[in-house]
Amino acid sequence: MQTAFTPAQLRDPATAEANSILRACVHCGLCTATCPSYQVLGDELDSPRGRIYLIKDMLENDRDPDPETVTHLDRCLGCLACTTTCPSGVDYMHLLEHARDHVESRHRRPWRDRALRALLAGVLPHPRRFRLALRAAKIGQPFRRLLPDRRLRAMMDMVPARTAASARHDEPGLHPALGESRRRVALMTGCAQKVLDADINAATIRLLTRLGCDVVIPEDTGCCGALVQHMGRTQQAKNSAAQMIRAVTAAGELDAFVVNTSGCGTSIKDWGHLFRGDPLEVQAADVAAKARDVSELLEELMQEAEVTSVDPARTGVAGTDASPADRPWGRVESGPHKGLRVAYHAACSLQHGQRVKTAPKALLAAAGFEVMEPADSHLCCGSAGTYNLMQPEISAALRERKVGTIEALTPDVIATGNIGCMMQIGGATGVPVVHTVELLDWATGGPRPSKLV
Repeated sequence: MQTAFTPAQLRDPATAEANSILRACVHCGLCTATCPSYQVLGDELDSPRGRIYLIKDMLENDRDPDPETVTHLDRCLGCLACTTTCPSGVDYMHLLEHARDHVESRHRRPWRDRALRALLAGVLPHPRRFRLALRAAKIGQPFRRLLPDRRLRAMMDMVPARTAASARHDEPGLHPALGESRRRVALMTGCAQKVLDADINAATIRLLTRLGCDVVIPEDTGCCGALVQHMGRTQQAKNSAAQMIRAVTAAGELDAFVVNTSGCGTSIKDWGHLFRGDPLEVQAADVAAKARDVSELLEELMQEAEVTSVDPARTGVAGTDASPADRPWGRVESGPHKGLRVAYHAACSLQHGQRVKTAPKALLAAAGFEVMEPADSHLCCGSAGTYNLMQPEISAALRERKVGTIEALTPDVIATGNIGCMMQIGGATGVPVVHTVELLDWATGGPRPSKLV
């Protein structure tokens, strides 16, 4: 793609990067085949190629974003399926982030949009506020039809009937390895996730310690900033990320920084880019280099560790299989989980953002589950951070399509690696939806996931 930025414009590093990204696009249109919003809406401007043209025009002319451009950029899920498809390697993620930052700094949204975005940014990343908001929403659910904004009604519809209560594993401290220590890792316990489903962190800690990891929960980690970054609030995202970077750095020498929410993991792995030219650049790049999705670390441990079923008195976990037999990971030959039909949903942030595609499925299969993958597994479920709250109609269409392809497999359970996907899919199906680590924990000596009881 030809561009016409002036030398003065190109002196800005962000504009120079955008120019380089734009020039890599060859207009082939292959991205439209895998773009969820284009498949639902059928509008060229709601495809990556169309949005690239809009971004180019906006940045080249250094103009304030018009409402049409904002509408089409807002409809992008940021799922990054287009980057997996693109034969030219167009870095759409960073171009979109730059465009959204430009929109937020130079476009005044209608007051309802501003209020809703401020509400989401001020509540979701803060566990205490989020818990209070959920309690208030449950009380107000019978009156949801009286709400004037469809997005507020969508928020009420997303409130889960059940949330796993927070527990001591959310608190800073050390969870020592059971037996020989092979790794020292820090775990990001998250913000929204530990409010919506604290069972995920509990299962992660049990599984990692069983596999020989000393698991550190750092002090004062807070939110990673991913949620607000997707909303174009770059500085707010950097402030949150900086707090976490300092907290993880203060935790001492680590072999890995483990993330079990893939939406957060995609952003964390990109912190070297986010903090370019910042005093925290070196620390940010170091933490980003150590960031691993939990399935990546488990795949590595699977090849070298023996799994021991341990006594509940040692783990403090009620319901743990106390069989004394040591057995290699991948040779779990008995148990109620054996042969359970698992439909694996690949979160976009994991398969497209982090390019982690085979590890979760291989781990589940090695643990004795029958793993199935739905048709069109590359397409987004419609969650995408706050997208299901901001664009409820498009999100609902994508969810209906995703749930249909999953239920066609007649699974016993659905597994995925992202809390947003779990909430999105779980709200439209009667099939239990669990995190991948919950099934792996159960298969290797942990308790049966509460969603399956």
